[in-house]
Amino acid sequence: MTTAFAELRDADISAKKSCALTGMSRATHYRHRGPRGPVHGPWLPRSPPPHTLDDAERARVLELLTQPSYRDLAIPQVWARELDEGRYWCSVSTMYRIARAAGQVRERRRVATHPARVRPELSARGPGEVWSWDITALKGPVKGAWYKCYVVLDIFSRYVTGWLVAAAEDAVVARDFLADAIARNGTEPHTIHADRGGAMVSKPVSELLVDLGVLRSHSRPRTSNDNPYSEAQFKTMKYMPDFPDRFGSLQDARAFCEEFFLAYNHEHRHSGIGMHTPASVHFGTAEQIRDQRQATLDRAYARHPERFARRPHPPELPDVAWINQPVDQPQPAP
Repeated sequence: MTTAFAELRDADISAKKSCALTGMSRATHYRHRGPRGPVHGPWLPRSPPPHTLDDAERARVLELLTQPSYRDLAIPQVWARELDEGRYWCSVSTMYRIARAAGQVRERRRVATHPARVRPELSARGPGEVWSWDITALKGPVKGAWYKCYVVLDIFSRYVTGWLVAAAEDAVVARDFLADAIARNGTEPHTIHADRGGAMVSKPVSELLVDLGVLRSHSRPRTSNDNPYSEAQFKTMKYMPDFPDRFGSLQDARAFCEEFFLAYNHEHRHSGIGMHTPASVHFGTAEQIRDQRQATLDRAYARHPERFARRPHPPELPDVAWINQPVDQPQPAP
């Protein structure tokens, strides 16, 4: 309490007016006048209620809960069965408290456990090593009508080695689609990666790849980033200016995809492969095209060197394509 406030109170000025004149809160004044002890703890330990189970009784209840005939049962089941046998130990809540103190309130039954899905880590240092495939939906002529577009591509070259538009997603169709793509490619890839869709993990597809000696790889559940090449390719297709909101028929969808994938493989310059076409990388002409680009840039530099900060070079071709590059894996040399 301040000296000025004390002097005003000594002069019989009311507490309200003294607080107003000195700027002190009335709550502060009354708190100082009648201080109380701490409101919130620390509390003194309370003595247990007289009806609390003693240590020996708690030990017997815990022994009951852990005996072989009861250890796989829920606590209410134990309580009810003991009651049916004419034995009352304590309430259900007390049984839970005793089990909790012993660290036994988790699932008491033997339940199946599933290990964490392994993060797929794949690398391709050339065409034909790792393929990625997926199925996307294309809107049909009316609401609720969908067509399924199957696409498989090489992750190193981004070359679409096969595509198909069907009326539905089907495991047998998927098997025949992959078998045809591999046959037309002339050789089997080392690994084929896909997500965990029904057709991707189906028995017909699995048996085909096992028979061909092709390793299977799958994305983790609900992890679209594990299949980035197929997802990116679908985005490229669906963001084309002429991609329709709906296809009038299955034939219309196939005609669009025929034109799109032809342009994608042989005309589209892909930023991920040094602005080459997927076909040039897949069939080994990219280095020759890069040499031609370098010659063109050299001539431009010789004519007007002042227009360049340094000698120009065409984009590099990547040395390796990754699906989930390991953190400790060194970056490829440029």
